[in-house]
Amino acid sequence: MKKRIVCLTLALLMSATQVVSVSASREDELREEQAITSQQLDATYSRMDELAYAKSQLENEISELDSNLVSVMVSIDTLKGDIDNKEVDIIKTKQDLAKAQKARDKQYESMKLRIQALYEQGGDAAWFQMMLNSEDLSELLTRAENTQQMYEQDRKNLDKYVNTINEVNNLKTQYESDKAELEEKIGKVAFKSMELEFKAMDEKLIPLMQEENALTTRYDNLIASAKIDWDGETLNLSLLRPYMTHEDREIRRRAHEKYSAFFQSKAEELDEIYDKLVKNRTAQARLLGYENYVELGYYRMNRNSYGREEVENFRRQIKEYFVPLAEKMHERRRERLGLQKLSYIDENMYFVDGNPKPQGTPEEIMANGQKMYEELSPETKEFFEFMMENELFDVLGRKTKKAGGYMTYLPKYRAPFIFANFNGTSGDVDVVTHECGHAFQGYVSGSDPIEEHWDITMETAEIHSMSMEFFTEPWMNLFFKEEADTYRQMHLEDAIAFIPYGCMVDEFQHIVYSNPDLTPDERHAAWKKLEEEYKPHLDYEGDPFMEKGGFWQKQLHIYDTPFYYIDYVLAQTCAMQYKIWMDEDYKAAWQSYLKLCRLSASDFYTEMLKEVGFQVPFEEGCVRTLTEKLGVMMK
Repeated sequence: MKKRIVCLTLALLMSATQVVSVSASREDELREEQAITSQQLDATYSRMDELAYAKSQLENEISELDSNLVSVMVSIDTLKGDIDNKEVDIIKTKQDLAKAQKARDKQYESMKLRIQALYEQGGDAAWFQMMLNSEDLSELLTRAENTQQMYEQDRKNLDKYVNTINEVNNLKTQYESDKAELEEKIGKVAFKSMELEFKAMDEKLIPLMQEENALTTRYDNLIASAKIDWDGETLNLSLLRPYMTHEDREIRRRAHEKYSAFFQSKAEELDEIYDKLVKNRTAQARLLGYENYVELGYYRMNRNSYGREEVENFRRQIKEYFVPLAEKMHERRRERLGLQKLSYIDENMYFVDGNPKPQGTPEEIMANGQKMYEELSPETKEFFEFMMENELFDVLGRKTKKAGGYMTYLPKYRAPFIFANFNGTSGDVDVVTHECGHAFQGYVSGSDPIEEHWDITMETAEIHSMSMEFFTEPWMNLFFKEEADTYRQMHLEDAIAFIPYGCMVDEFQHIVYSNPDLTPDERHAAWKKLEEEYKPHLDYEGDPFMEKGGFWQKQLHIYDTPFYYIDYVLAQTCAMQYKIWMDEDYKAAWQSYLKLCRLSASDFYTEMLKEVGFQVPFEEGCVRTLTEKLGVMMK
């Protein structure tokens, strides 16, 4: 209000000063202008008052939202505290139950031995005969007293055994009650996962697990240490890969030879590391009472709704139905490349003038990724903006950077984080689609107050990533311009080619861990045999490392995360179901995908697939149906 008075006073003073030098008519004009100015000021101040009120209202709303958020966070923390406390109670009860059961079994064995001794010595008749054989009354009384003491001790042992049985039963009841209460809060899946964790871990494994970690780190460092001389430039394996898919076949050949030569130079060390890993993991399994590492490996992969038999049945169907489809695709690829025979240097080549490459700098690729996700859905728009604003990408390639790409989740901040190595190939776009599929699911499910629901199994997690690759295909023109259609064709063919390879990796690991005493040469021979079954078109042209069956040693999952790779294959099977579905009804397919992301780990893998409208890959007929539909799509 004071400002208003000052402004009006100044206006009046200015008007009064000017009156001396102007005519009466001019004075009237100035008075009119003054009135207009005064009205404008009044309107401005009125608007300022309105804005101040609106600001006050907005601040009140923000304060209320903050209060609600705090309440929600407190509720989440309280629930988490309750769950954590109940988990501690269950663990303690389970430990007490195990101790009581052990005591019961020990007491039972002691009583069995006592009864056995009694009968072997003739039972009651023997004791009576012993009394009659006493030489005098004193010895008779002594023997009678000893007999009474033994009887009383037997009675005490029996009472103790009965009490122990009661304790076991009470602890069982408490355990079942606590289990039911916790299942009510976090669901059966989380509880099943906890049980698998118990089966997969014991303190006595720690020294072996430390050794295992040191060996996998040694392998990772060995791969990252690669220094390939390329026309005077030093490249790591990741930066060499663009030349391995170069349109000039001789450049491809030279790149593949250098790639293979690096592994050949490290062959002995690679064999040594893996041999030690196999023996280490087998020792861990046997310490826990398992025959070999296969069973323990399944527990560690949290396979909570299927087992080895289902996986073997799935691989059988892939060999029967999918491998022939993949080989037809490779034959078409050979014709398209104009080759008489496909060589290993052509393995990832799809077009004679080179595979489609993304156009633009890494920064432009990320900017196009943001545009793509803004248009895909409101949920993906919010997600990608969050990732960019919080700098949750580390994707630029560096010469000494660790190989590979992945998404990890930072639970403290409820934020995904993506690590990768851009190298100028279509793989750069795969990071923006595949890894962002992982990250999007993590972002969507992060609001679930039950943290156990965040712990999704890998065959589910890879559906999120591989399916996002297909859902983003309509935007590939942003990255590949006029090559967008060829990229989409390459993407589908590459997905088809992957499935036999992924099954081969899985079957190889089952062979190795079921037969831990195989020599390095026998392992290489097993891989080579599998290549003949899953990839019969493959020709290594006498390459010394690859020809002996060494290709698997470049696959870090085989060294670092046993039995993980089949998860990719199972997920790709589901992603292809989405591909077929979205071509028929994109909106319905996307809603199903959103539902799957939000389900997270609240239900078992097989049940969630049915809930979102999928066939389960293990089921008879799933692979055959999928193969038939893909065959039609490829024509």
